[in-house]
Amino acid sequence: MATRFVGAPKGGDAAAMRAARASVAELVAENSEKGGALAAALDKTPLVRDVLLGVFAHSPFLSRLLRARAGRIDGFLLTPPEATHAALVAEAADAWRQAGDQAALMKALRRLRADNALLVALADLGGVWDVGQVTRALTAFADACVGAAARFLLAELARQGRLLVPDAQNPEQGCGLTILALGKHGAGELNYSSDIDIVVFYDLDAPLRDGLAASQVFVRFTQSLAKILQERTGDGYVFRVDLRLRPDPGSTAPAISLPAAFSYYETVGQNWERAAYIKARPIAGDVQLGVAFLKDLRPFIWRKYFDFATIADIHAMKRQIHVVKGHDQIALAGHDIKLGRGGIREIEFFVQTQQLVFGGRRENLRGARTLDMLAALAEDGWISTEARDELSDAYRFLRTLEHRLQMVGDEQTQRLPDDAERLQDFARFAGFASAKALGTALEKIARTVQHHYGLLFEEGPALATEAGSLVFTGSSDDPDTLETLRRIGFRDPSVVTETIRGWHFGRRPAITSARAREVVTELTPGLLGALGRTADPDGALAALDRAFGRMPAAVELLSMLRSNERLLNLFADLLGTAPRLADIVSERPHVLDAIIDPAFAEDAQNLDSLAARIRGHIGKPASFEEFLDRARDAARLAQFVVGARMLTGIYAPERAGQGFAVIADAVIAASLDAVLSAFRADHGDIPGGEIVVMAYGRLGSRQLTASSDLDLVVIYDFDPEQPESDGARPLHASVYYNRLTQRLVSALTVPTRRGRLYDVDMRLRPDGRKGAVATQFSGFTRYQTTEAETWEHMALTRARVVAGDTGLAQRVADAVRAVIDQQRDRAALAKSVRDMRALVAREKGDRNPWDLKLASGGLMDVEFVAQYLALGWPGLAAGLERSDAGQIIHAAIDQGVLPPGDGEPLCAGYAVMEDVLQWERLTVDGDFNARNVAPAVLKRIANAVGLPDVKMLEAHLATLRGDVRATFRRVLGG
Repeated sequence: MATRFVGAPKGGDAAAMRAARASVAELVAENSEKGGALAAALDKTPLVRDVLLGVFAHSPFLSRLLRARAGRIDGFLLTPPEATHAALVAEAADAWRQAGDQAALMKALRRLRADNALLVALADLGGVWDVGQVTRALTAFADACVGAAARFLLAELARQGRLLVPDAQNPEQGCGLTILALGKHGAGELNYSSDIDIVVFYDLDAPLRDGLAASQVFVRFTQSLAKILQERTGDGYVFRVDLRLRPDPGSTAPAISLPAAFSYYETVGQNWERAAYIKARPIAGDVQLGVAFLKDLRPFIWRKYFDFATIADIHAMKRQIHVVKGHDQIALAGHDIKLGRGGIREIEFFVQTQQLVFGGRRENLRGARTLDMLAALAEDGWISTEARDELSDAYRFLRTLEHRLQMVGDEQTQRLPDDAERLQDFARFAGFASAKALGTALEKIARTVQHHYGLLFEEGPALATEAGSLVFTGSSDDPDTLETLRRIGFRDPSVVTETIRGWHFGRRPAITSARAREVVTELTPGLLGALGRTADPDGALAALDRAFGRMPAAVELLSMLRSNERLLNLFADLLGTAPRLADIVSERPHVLDAIIDPAFAEDAQNLDSLAARIRGHIGKPASFEEFLDRARDAARLAQFVVGARMLTGIYAPERAGQGFAVIADAVIAASLDAVLSAFRADHGDIPGGEIVVMAYGRLGSRQLTASSDLDLVVIYDFDPEQPESDGARPLHASVYYNRLTQRLVSALTVPTRRGRLYDVDMRLRPDGRKGAVATQFSGFTRYQTTEAETWEHMALTRARVVAGDTGLAQRVADAVRAVIDQQRDRAALAKSVRDMRALVAREKGDRNPWDLKLASGGLMDVEFVAQYLALGWPGLAAGLERSDAGQIIHAAIDQGVLPPGDGEPLCAGYAVMEDVLQWERLTVDGDFNARNVAPAVLKRIANAVGLPDVKMLEAHLATLRGDVRATFRRVLGG
């Protein structure tokens, strides 16, 4: 190791250095007397002397360790530290086999701990190991010690015949007990004199002798484990053990059964516990049992949906730390480098909160190590590379400083000395020339951390109704309450009472605070009354209970519902028949504000007002990142308004589709403007350049649903005489517009703290996935006139420009119309359309009757007929207000192209299936499978199209599809 030294602590004052030199001389002399080679090492590597002088001048703890090992210190210095450390870890892990009794094990582990402490300190002080290597070495040794103590105790239980394990030499296998490391230990980031945070869980079916209670056996085990590791003897201690991260430590035993642990985390687990379990790792006992436990705990730790309320919750904890500890200012003397402003905890919170927010969807953000996760956050684009680098450097600096503090006296401290003399001494031990130099470096680091941290953390009624009494206190059902619930409309009152009691007991994360339970108490009568008026009261209550299980907090939502009966009734309706919209409310309660606004009904028919509201909500953001968040908020609010208007009957489904399209148009236009603005700042403009965004598919025909993707194509044009941009970093037009398009797609698709906007599909551009993401106008027209296949011309019948420069927009529209109106061989065209429909059926299937797009006789059949007509009869679709299939077929009937006997079945089937599809996409997120959809939702859809129940709806759809399919064959032949 000595030859790898690259640094050393600074010397102390004159008196300290005289004493240090004397101590080094004594160490060398004693080592030489015992045949050591320390003197030669000092002569060969002067930095060794400097390190030893620094230790004797500044660290009483390390000085004692050196003196106690005078005869063999050269073994530490002249051997690679990795090999020495590996031998210590192996010896510690095997110590349980060699120890004759518990006292002997305790003595052996303490001796090894002292050796490891000295080895790690020398490697750290000499710059041989960086912070990551130091923390991993400390963690590996801790794992070995905990494992040895656990195996010793398990083997003892086995020898006594109390634990029945298959292999006495490996007593941990199948023992029914697992030990998890949390905190820095779990993450592999243990500090120099750290406590270790462990939790002990056991299986109720552990293999114990008959008559023994698992709770008693494993509680005693845990107490003995803690004693072996932390009891101070004449040999010191191994590790201080902290068991307080177990569930509810104030009222639970040191070891907890796995079912009890699951119950706790599923009911009252808090955000800080989720953060703790990010770093959890099984280290001893039955490790596979621990792995299974953590796997089952994933839904508690990692929420499926972005969990932004977590940030506020954990930030509140952070503020409490500052208030309690008095760390409002950054000051050198007495500053706490862990809990103080700009300290280690802020970096950890910065990382962990974003892990909790985004880790539910991004598995690569579920790692335990802070530096690794800073890198992952930057790689995913959640933080900048500057934040990653600066926070990583700050973390390394602060952790190194933390280790130096703890090396002085082997104390679990992160606080700098209070008095000037000790502070000066410590600064030199940490490698600084003076306390002032340390203060300058620490101030810079702390301010950097604060900067990034600040960017992340911007700071009733009685229990009765007219139907009767409602009492949910106690642990048993009140008979009058059960009867009241039956009168209200609930089928299973006992489930209702248990659900409500569970809310009051804090069994749902959203209702664990006293304030939340208080609001629930006041709201319950009105809530149950509103739910009772829905089609499925029991299902609606179950949906609300599930929502509370997902939500981090419900006070805001509950308070809004309590104060406005109209909102309460609407929310109850959403729970019963539109769970997709209910999920939006659960995630963002403020969307309900729009229902209160008079414009919700008054200005509903003016779709332009939706676009105006989006523009107003976005406003003039100060940065592109702020634009992304505002755009997502504005779109989500507008989408909720359109969905709620459809649910309440203000909008017909067709009108809702137009509304969703208006929202997408507005967001695309705003995004293009924002991206152009940011792009111009870097690269300037293309002189005479133009760009447009063209929508295909449902957006093109203004039939967007609540969950539609956007099919987009970007077209640009420029003056070939001026092909480069005029900015500070000029780009050729083709590069300019392709990069601009990539940024536009990213702006529409990237998830931010406010969620995501849309999925974007650009496969309809010329050459699909193979081609450039943006197409020059001349290339677009050339491709469409000479290379495009029939299906691409079919897609053009629904295309329209939705954003960009008006001049190019008109030229694109004219070019599209010219392509559509080409003369074609109708027989060949019909065959191409039939072949395309058959290909889709083969590749994607057409047998699911609820997949109204792909099912045989479904929407695609109608759309293909309409597209055939639009391409086969030039001018047929020209001048239509919209290019959807229904409009085209009506035009074909009016112009005598299509006999009414063929056109009317197509129009009738298309209208009903379009309405049902809009309802499917509004009510259910994801694929619509009737077997998995609540009966109330199916009934709501049936009622919406004038039918009494789902059976009648299925029969009616089957008839319509049969008529459509027969017409498809008549019109297209084959």
